[in-house]
Amino acid sequence: MAFPTAVNDQITDSVSQVNTKVLGDSPAMAMGNLFMATSQALANAAHNATTSQQQSNITAQAATTSGITTLYSIDTASDAVGTHKIYQ
Repeated sequence: MAFPTAVNDQITDSVSQVNTKVLGDSPAMAMGNLFMATSQALANAAHNATTSQQQSNITAQAATTSGITTLYSIDTASDAVGTHKIYQ
């Protein structure tokens, strides 16, 4: 109980209890904010990893397509003539 003052004792007790409750809740609020920030950062990291993997797969597919196109664009008749001249 608060010391006798000009203000009603019930009011001073209520204010002091509310202030004590706020101080008691602060660590829980701080940990909640920390957990939220950490989970957001981990979600961003997972999203970035997924996006990077998708972009890597697209690049690999483009390189494979380019290589196959190069293989198919070689003229087989000229290869046959060149090979025949080499073996003669």
